[in-house]
Amino acid sequence: MSKAVVEAIVNQKGGVGKTTTCENLGIGLAKKGKKVLLVDLDPQASLTVALGKPFPDAMETTVADLMKKVMDDEAILCGEGILKHEEGVDFLPANISLSGLEVSLVNAMSRESVLKQYVDEVKGSYDYILIDCMPSLGMLTVNALAAADKVLIPMQADYLSAKGLEQLLHTINKVRRQINPKLEIDGILLTMADMRTNNAQNMSLLVHEVYGNRIKIFKNEIPRSVRAAETTGLGVSIYEHDPEGKVAAAYRELTKEVLAVEKKRKHQLEELR
Repeated sequence: MSKAVVEAIVNQKGGVGKTTTCENLGIGLAKKGKKVLLVDLDPQASLTVALGKPFPDAMETTVADLMKKVMDDEAILCGEGILKHEEGVDFLPANISLSGLEVSLVNAMSRESVLKQYVDEVKGSYDYILIDCMPSLGMLTVNALAAADKVLIPMQADYLSAKGLEQLLHTINKVRRQINPKLEIDGILLTMADMRTNNAQNMSLLVHEVYGNRIKIFKNEIPRSVRAAETTGLGVSIYEHDPEGKVAAAYRELTKEVLAVEKKRKHQLEELR
């Protein structure tokens, strides 16, 4: 098996569907036969809860423990801390201890690449590693960008999301210049979209006009849905909770789109050889 595609799901604005996208894209890829690891890199542990662990602060081993081992140059056992979800993905949980680790990272050697050192150890066992980032552009998010091959940016079709996008793109470009020159933007994903409203339609058009000529904007927009919001407390994906609904259909199409982009990229690399 070739090394995994590592994708950071990033936006410094909260409530834009990062965790929902990480979970449902990851499980969508697993349903297509891919071996997938989901990494929760948010001290709020929303992904961990969404994957059926409602008490993350009681967990024995989390991503913070493994990153601390990297910082202390301690050995990590094969599969240590990785849990399995009934829908076919592996995941690395988080809890509030990740907040303390972010403070420790400030004084750590090679502080931007701590997560990358861990990811490099496990990426040979997976096809995709998706990292759910916290809503900030702090040291943990920089670690995710340093470890990633690609960035997927979920954003709502509203003014505040569009306004914050430029700052995020600046951070990504800075990481690319100084830390990770191979980092690519996979695309912008419009989420929680209610295209019946003029505001959402206008913002979607604006995003396409301003960024569409230099950044891929996924064709599939994720619609707003109460059913999707309910899944977090149930520990299952939208495919289990509402398989015939519009959000499940949208994430199935997004999964196909992500796989098609990766297939095209591999084909182009083969032609260059």
